[in-house]
Amino acid sequence: MNDKEAISLFDALAQESRLAIFRLLVRGGSQGMNASTLSVRLSIPPPTLSFHLRTLCQCGLVEVQRKGRFMIYRANISLVTELTGFLLENCCAESPGEPCLSPEVVQDRNQKVQEVP
Repeated sequence: MNDKEAISLFDALAQESRLAIFRLLVRGGSQGMNASTLSVRLSIPPPTLSFHLRTLCQCGLVEVQRKGRFMIYRANISLVTELTGFLLENCCAESPGEPCLSPEVVQDRNQKVQEVP
């Protein structure tokens, strides 16, 4: 991941409705959710939801898959894990001797994020 890619992801999440959609999809885990469920749970009108889902899908934060007559949306947890790694890759690099998150702690936190039901 590079700076431009990270900025694109943060830009997509820097909007209240998109952040709420993404956080709900993270909670939904691998089962994902269809648009009508998202619309009802977040009280977002379908056309507005569609606009925000398209933005999240275009940057890769959300994946979509057809399941019968429904489109199922899922948070791309592996991309978020990659973004977290990008943010922390040089954690405390210029503060030798200062307590910092070890790679093991970061990996453990990333695994917990992936295990969210």
